[in-house]
Amino acid sequence: MNYKIIPSFLFLKQTKTLETKTLRMLKQKIILLDIHPFRFKRLKHSRTLFRIRFKDKSKEKRLIYEIDKNTIKLLFILNRDKNYKDLETYLKKIKN
Repeated sequence: MNYKIIPSFLFLKQTKTLETKTLRMLKQKIILLDIHPFRFKRLKHSRTLFRIRFKDKSKEKRLIYEIDKNTIKLLFILNRDKNYKDLETYLKKIKN
């Protein structure tokens, strides 16, 4: 099944601060999403949210994405050191 991958404006804005090496690695993982979007860990949330782990500048980060029918929405990047405390804040930003 082919999925349509749509990045959010917030995600695109956040990628501008990432290292080139990190961007290449993330791009490869995003390509894997099209093949099997459920391969990464699902978050315990009411929405169908998943995360992709990666490191940038020696800091743990997570790309949060949502699967909705045949669409994969790349929502935003979270800093792991905050233990997902910003998740709801970012989700509210995406809605507006």
